[in-house]
Amino acid sequence: MFVVTYRKIFFALSGLFVAFSIGAVAFLGLPLGIDFTGGSILEVSYDEARPEKAVLENRLNQLDIGSYSLLKTGETGYLLRMRETTENELPSILNTLEVEGSTPTQERFSSIGPTIGQELRTKALIAIFTVVLVIILYVAFAFRKVSEPVSSWKYGLIAILALLHDIIIPTGVFAVLAYLTGAEVDILFVMALLAILGYSVNDTIVVFDRVRENLRLNKENKKKEDFVITVGRSLDQTLTRSINTSLTTALVLIALFFIGPPSTRDFAIVLLAGVVAGSYSSIALAAPLLASLERWGKRG
Repeated sequence: MFVVTYRKIFFALSGLFVAFSIGAVAFLGLPLGIDFTGGSILEVSYDEARPEKAVLENRLNQLDIGSYSLLKTGETGYLLRMRETTENELPSILNTLEVEGSTPTQERFSSIGPTIGQELRTKALIAIFTVVLVIILYVAFAFRKVSEPVSSWKYGLIAILALLHDIIIPTGVFAVLAYLTGAEVDILFVMALLAILGYSVNDTIVVFDRVRENLRLNKENKKKEDFVITVGRSLDQTLTRSINTSLTTALVLIALFFIGPPSTRDFAIVLLAGVVAGSYSSIALAAPLLASLERWGKRG
């Protein structure tokens, strides 16, 4: 009942988180990676000491690779993003990255044309909108028989608001991450958003389903109970489950960040932010909004 009773405080916190995330995206931007713009990416590591960045940049400036981005990765590596290059050009680039006493080892190389990048960008947007649409239809179908004291369509509306909350916050976190580390939006970022959508709505549905079950039991037992109390009791009954599920998922993602390969660290951070936001929204946003809508309906 604590969360439902003091729901205005939690609404304010959600508003602050969302405002910060929108501001981060608006002012810092979301740089697109080669998955969506086309280009090549080369990651190298050094057995010995990593050369100074300025030294490598002076050498790369002599090559015909257009504008590029050179970022440190891991303890001994560099990540080079450049125009679309071929396998034939790769040896000369590797030779350029070799300085006295430091020989680079190629960790990965991938090249994507601009046409494929545009196609991937379109498919990523279609995938996200399709998932959101299917989730909305599912919520509307699952709660079609719930009409008192809150209409079934309002459950769907709240689920959509929670989804927006859970997508905006990790996107804002990624905008800050991109600004600090040079990370770029890629396919893994899109996969993280899709996973967050599924995870978030699952948590919300669990709470809503318990509310629906308690409403049914109250009706069968002819028990008159204020809807706010029913929502608070339902939330208390699912709170432990929600927290435990989030903690176990978070532990896996933290392990992936520290133990996994560098290529999945940004993915782990975005997904972790989404898991935290999803857990918060199902507990402190979705259920309290149900209670508020019922109260607003009475006043109307």
